[in-house]
Amino acid sequence: MSSTVLQTLTDTAIDSLKGYELAAERAKSPELKQVLVDQAAKRRATVEMLKTEVARQGGTLTTEGTVTGDLHRIWTKVADLFQSGDAVAAESVEEGEDYISQKFWHALDKGDLDPAVRPTVQAAYDEISAGERLTDRLEKYYD
Repeated sequence: MSSTVLQTLTDTAIDSLKGYELAAERAKSPELKQVLVDQAAKRRATVEMLKTEVARQGGTLTTEGTVTGDLHRIWTKVADLFQSGDAVAAESVEEGEDYISQKFWHALDKGDLDPAVRPTVQAAYDEISAGERLTDRLEKYYD
């Protein structure tokens, strides 16, 4: 696996972390805010794990995420002018989790991961999959 793919996955995980933080700001209920803050902490640990692997592979460490993620957050802030609250926060993280889960699954499914990198990507995918299941439940609950 090239370090470029690992860097892309790391960028995507950073976008997800920022998405959780933004959703926590948007949420109204203290319970949902806390769930989103907790998920952000889990995703932050995943980002750090991925960054460590990028450095070990000799890649360039990323700290900003992607342009696509930035554009999505800008769009979300504009949408906040028209709607906000728990349902919107839950929906936005659910959409993000669907996207990131697919990216990590595809990286694992290709079968061309460096054996030394695969456990890190698998651990990240496991955390992301748990987040996806949680956000699916949150979206249904707050819908």
